[in-house]
Amino acid sequence: MTAVLSPPRLAGVRLRPRNVVVGAATVAAILTLAVLSLGWGTYPVAPDAVIRALLGSGTALDTTVVVGWRLPRVFAAVTLGALLAIAGALFQTVTRNPLASPDILGLSNGAFTGMLITLVLVSSSWPARAAGALVGCLAASLLIWLLAYRGGIQGFRLIVVGIGVSAMLASLNTWMLLQVELETAMFASAWGHGSLNGVTGDALGGVLLCAMPVALAAFALVPSLRQLELGDDLATATGVRPHLVRSLALLIGVVLVAAATAIAGPIAFVALAAPQIARRLARSPSLSLTLSGLVGALVLLVSDAIAQHVLPVALPVGVVTVSVGGAYLIVMIVSEIRRRA
Repeated sequence: MTAVLSPPRLAGVRLRPRNVVVGAATVAAILTLAVLSLGWGTYPVAPDAVIRALLGSGTALDTTVVVGWRLPRVFAAVTLGALLAIAGALFQTVTRNPLASPDILGLSNGAFTGMLITLVLVSSSWPARAAGALVGCLAASLLIWLLAYRGGIQGFRLIVVGIGVSAMLASLNTWMLLQVELETAMFASAWGHGSLNGVTGDALGGVLLCAMPVALAAFALVPSLRQLELGDDLATATGVRPHLVRSLALLIGVVLVAAATAIAGPIAFVALAAPQIARRLARSPSLSLTLSGLVGALVLLVSDAIAQHVLPVALPVGVVTVSVGGAYLIVMIVSEIRRRA
């Protein structure tokens, strides 16, 4: 697979005019869809009434519905989608493979394993489940790191090890679901597909308070990652330590994924597809963290709107992202093969 897919690179601080245009268009799409999403539901609210409610001048009922009930979900879709996409861009840059993403490498299954163990052995409360998912994600990443590290991290080896660990964790998760009561298994399965149901402002704020400094650290690491594009020898000659930079980038990506997973469960394919969609929209050979984050926010927001309001039955958002992401993955592979034929 790596023979047919061109390795991505990470864009630096310098702005390209097309990046600015694409970024502005994406922000406009996010804001428009956010206003529409805040108005959709059993109790519809017109877009102008939504804006008044957000500004504090709406009716009491509109304000309760828009700000109290729907805003945390929309805000979660935007912020968590951005975190996942930034993590995906870091993984794809370090491994130099556009197929590298936290879900393919097994981090999502690791978070699900931690959540299941916590649910069965400790507590079913949200803080306990979130902590279990966080620990599971970090433990899976540590296991993959130990198995893949051979004097440094090589992208292809990391992906292969991650796929193997992911398969083993998926089997373990299936076995645990078969051992618990039906009600517990149904609840865990819904969470395991990734869901924004029940997301509260307090929980989201607490996680984002920890994740945002880490996301800013990712942007601070961009110049060093650009130096690595010149090759390890030249990067070392310019004062960059390749193994340390790659390790820090992967660690930042793991923390961002763990934070998003602790809130909404393992939402698949956003981290995989969003950076590549952003790169194609910008027509750039490099991955931009900013554009990747914006596209990730839009992808998750669109997917949640489809899951809640378009389909006949409301589904977890992860079901939609898997469907859309799987189709995109096929299209990406076919287009790359045709381009190189």
